[in-house]
Amino acid sequence: QVHLVESGGGLAQAGDSLTLSCTVSGGSFSSYAMGWFRQFPGKEREVVAAISRRGGNTGYGDSVKGRFTISRDYDKYVMYLQMNSLKPEDTAIYYCVAERTPLDTALMSAGRYEFWGQGTQVTVSS
Repeated sequence: QVHLVESGGGLAQAGDSLTLSCTVSGGSFSSYAMGWFRQFPGKEREVVAAISRRGGNTGYGDSVKGRFTISRDYDKYVMYLQMNSLKPEDTAIYYCVAERTPLDTALMSAGRYEFWGQGTQVTVSS
């Protein structure tokens, strides 16, 4: 059973940068495709970014492409989301997700992921 714990959320101003971290335990880190999803108040979750289990393939939601970067550290068992040029529209709860898979594929659909973290709040003021 994989456990995911997000950290790094908080308050930022428009144009600032934040880095979110997801610490992974209880499983073989490199066996899991991972990603970040976010949820706005009263709305469904949407994909932010995804990374394949070996890190060679990534995907991004249209609204964050060019501003956010997903990565993973195989020594620390941590996945990151580097968020640059933050906008008020980025305000949401951000979730770390993981799915065990033999394929080195970035999974972009929420339904593909079995394991979810508790979420971390990101608030961007203008």
